[in-house]
Amino acid sequence: MFRPNVIYLHSHDTGRYISPYGFKMSTPHMQRFAEMGIVFRQAYNAAPTCSPSRAALLTGGSPHSCGQLGLTNRGFDMRDPHKHLCHTLKRAGYRTALFGVSHVHRDVDLLGYDQCARFTVERRHTTEASVDQVVDFLGQDHTTPFFASIGFFETHRVFPDPDPDLLQAGVAPPAPLPDTPGTRRDMAAYATMVRRLDAHYGRILQALEDAGLAESTLVVMTTDHGLAFPRMKCSLTDHGMGVLLMLRGPDLDGGRTVDGLVSQIDLFPTLCDYLEIPRPDWLEGQSLLPLVDGSQTEVNEEIFAEVTYHAAYEPKRAVRTQRYKYIRRYDVDAAPPMANIDASESKDVMLEYGLQTRPADRFQLYDLIWDPHEMHNLAADSGHQGVLADMSRRLDAWMVRTQDPLLHGDVPAPAGAYLNPHSHLHPHEAPKD
Repeated sequence: MFRPNVIYLHSHDTGRYISPYGFKMSTPHMQRFAEMGIVFRQAYNAAPTCSPSRAALLTGGSPHSCGQLGLTNRGFDMRDPHKHLCHTLKRAGYRTALFGVSHVHRDVDLLGYDQCARFTVERRHTTEASVDQVVDFLGQDHTTPFFASIGFFETHRVFPDPDPDLLQAGVAPPAPLPDTPGTRRDMAAYATMVRRLDAHYGRILQALEDAGLAESTLVVMTTDHGLAFPRMKCSLTDHGMGVLLMLRGPDLDGGRTVDGLVSQIDLFPTLCDYLEIPRPDWLEGQSLLPLVDGSQTEVNEEIFAEVTYHAAYEPKRAVRTQRYKYIRRYDVDAAPPMANIDASESKDVMLEYGLQTRPADRFQLYDLIWDPHEMHNLAADSGHQGVLADMSRRLDAWMVRTQDPLLHGDVPAPAGAYLNPHSHLHPHEAPKD
């Protein structure tokens, strides 16, 4: 039977800050892709931190279910690499290839890729020679369907110097941040990097066209979590959880927007159903095909997300519906660890105004209709105690159902993991003697 090729095209730390989601960014190739594909406006990750988010997407389960509780580069690996999507696709006859970022296991050979090509980077920016590897692969003769994971370091920090036109334009900072010269300059630097990412995507999508594969290839375009700015990445507000998610492929009615509530753990069962492959029994998500074909407007009443480890230990869990968000922090410290916020000019601005000493409530409830930026905590509001109890019950039930280790107390890090203590100001701060 005919099965389409699959390309998983993913970036670092991009959130939804591209033009298809209404932001003033120079991303014409992503815009064209969106106009031909399906744009999910309410897509969220399972963790607003790099490796846990990616592992959840690629295994179809929560980070604690697959064991990816922290960053691979700091000593955390998924528990069973054979639950990686690659192994399921290989059993269905797919050739599998990895280009660039994987970030879910220190031993990539265990993940099921037939070939791996590591991108070369200069100052952490992907080179044209790296994209050439993908272009060459797409130009080969493909006698069997392929799955290609193409991962870019962009738009992870360190950002490049802002392009002069973007600096002059005065790009507005993200919604959680004040409009200051420092935050505008920082956002102009992000806009510069996302412009370069878009150019790389443009080359790959054009190569797909040139090879005659565009009509027989499903392209999934997404990212891991929100921008690497304060109050975004590593945050369980929508500024950390919200992600771009766009699909284009055979038999998909493109040029449409979907507003149903979607988690990235839904992608694995979606691919199984779309490709007519049996679903593994460990999947926790829902197929998105009813949203894609229009037969349903929702497939999820609720979605869940979590943080356990990033640079520092910061255990917290969240449940989101279309109307409400409930966040529960397990960290005994009043203020979140600063090492879980990447160093940046924006962070410097916020530190100047007391970021280190701003407390975070242990229990947080937000009405996402009246408070879309999650600034007004309703957990202590007498008029919302019924909602609070309902959301807390949903979160408890999910933690029990998925055997969350946090139910039994603090979650230990694996032996040899590198972590920052709460006293560190930045993630790359060296341990003190």
